[in-house]
Amino acid sequence: MNMETRELQREIQRLKEEKNAIILAHYYQRPEVQDIADFVGDSLELSYKAATAPHSTILFCGVTFMAEIAKILAPDKKVLMPYPGAGCILADMALPKEVEEAREKHPGAKVVAYVNTHAQVKALADIICTSANAREVMEKTPGEEIIFLPDKNLGAYHARSLKGKKVILWDGYCPVHQTITLQSIERVKTRHPQALVVVHPECPPEVTEKADFVGSTSQLVRFIAQSQAKSFIVGTEEGTLHQIAKKAPGKELLLPDPVPLCHQMKMTTLERVYKALQEDIYQVEVEEGIRKEAERAIRRMMELS
Repeated sequence: MNMETRELQREIQRLKEEKNAIILAHYYQRPEVQDIADFVGDSLELSYKAATAPHSTILFCGVTFMAEIAKILAPDKKVLMPYPGAGCILADMALPKEVEEAREKHPGAKVVAYVNTHAQVKALADIICTSANAREVMEKTPGEEIIFLPDKNLGAYHARSLKGKKVILWDGYCPVHQTITLQSIERVKTRHPQALVVVHPECPPEVTEKADFVGSTSQLVRFIAQSQAKSFIVGTEEGTLHQIAKKAPGKELLLPDPVPLCHQMKMTTLERVYKALQEDIYQVEVEEGIRKEAERAIRRMMELS
């Protein structure tokens, strides 16, 4: 880390104290951004932090749907986003009009919306889920038919073990995890045959079926930290390795080839974090009617988890 980076991090810490702000960051953020965060986590963990943070300002280092969640759960707080143009292609794959049409086509089905959706879609859902609790939410959702959106890979992974429910899968996917194929893992596995393969459930079915462990980002971090194995091929966005290395020092951490990289997450830089805090810019707003309905679906998830 160069002196300029350290100085910028110190200034961000100073501003954070001055403005009574908490900085939340997703695992996929740049390492230097993760290092100035008060909390680094996955979508479920960050949701809880946003809902319970006592600070007057939340600065969210992630993509737009994540910052929206913070505003939905903490409407009286100021929510800032360092780069408001950082979006999520997976979230873009489910539009409100399409969800309404799916409800009309399957009137008896409950809509389970993955957290990777926009606020307007969350407002139309019966309940929200994350990759960490999707199986539990799907199982506990009443009724025999579920529309699961927007990630078909995540939905298919949990539907395999779900009894007594018909799961209608949306035709959406995460472009980052979709690039993690058996071939991309085998290129690394042939050079490191002893490595365990651990992957995110957003990966394609043929990958999750053959992995040694499948879990949400936080579950992958915990599994590697607690495992007796020494070498791992980690099938998720490369930023996650920064936290794994802290919690599991000395373990060999490998990535598929090509490396899974979310360019949207990397749009957040220290300079942009500093500017957002200093100038109180890029506030996140959610229309109140949408916010209330989205909060209802999110709170329902929290009651089950």
